This record gives sequence, structure tokens and C-alpha cells, in this order.
Amino acid sequence: MSLETFEPFVGRSSSPVRNEVEKGAIRKFADAIGDPNPLYRDGTGADGRVVAPPTFSRTFDYGKIPDLPLPKAGLIHGEQQFEYFRPIYAGDVLYCSSKLIEVHEKSGRLGSMIFLVFENTAVDDSGDLVVRERLTAIYREQGGVA
Repeated sequence: MSLETFEPFVGRSSSPVRNEVEKGAIRKFADAIGDPNPLYRDGTGADGRVVAPPTFSRTFDYGKIPDLPLPKAGLIHGEQQFEYFRPIYAGDVLYCSSKLIEVHEKSGRLGSMIFLVFENTAVDDSGDLVVRERLTAIYREQGGVA
């Protein structure tokens, strides 16, 4: 696959996917990352609600951009940023989607790499933005020279 394979998909989005935030899923995620904070288990915050840890939004289903040919091999997680507009709580229903916002190519010591930059968003029932993520995935053809 080449840069030209991905360029026509810049600006395209997935359809929003409904995600229900469950208290048990928040607890399991906190256990998996080794964070014992009671906010993620007991709802001991000021409002008594169970809050999700900061990177919990990575567990959401953001859908697939139609016809975007993401390879099964050669895709590497490059970088990720999170911007929160309010906490995520147990019981929230969020609608999540993904948009390819940029593609570019760089050459490195391992050969050519294609950078795919996605913007993932989650909005609540009111349409208010809850979290925005910027995710960079790096594609490198298998068998490149090391």
C-alpha cells in the first residue's frame, strides 16, 4: 500500500457507534492499569458517581471508516493524545466516531513509513463533546530493510 491508497480517505468518518459506560468495565480497566483509586470503583467523588480513568475512552468502539483499507499487518501505534471536556461516568451513553484527518509519508532507517492521523470523538445524548482523541498509526510494508 502507498500514500495514494490512503489519501482519498482523508476527511471521511465512521458512522457514530453507541457505547454504554458500565461500572464493571471501569473497575476492570482500573485493575488492568494497576490504579487503585477509589473514584474508579466506589463513586467516592464529590457527586458520588464512578468516574472512568483518563485513557478509558480507548476501550470504546469508534466504528470503521467505510472502505478504508487498514492492513492486518505492519500497523504500529505511534502516538495518542486525549482532550476531555468533562469526566466520563458509569452510566453514560456516548456516541463515538473516527475520522481520518491527515496522511503523510516519511523515510527512516527502516524504510518508508505512512502516518495515518485519526481524530476520534465521543459525544453524549445532548451532542456535547465529551472526549476528543488524536491517534497516529504508522504503516510500514512488511519485509522492509532493517
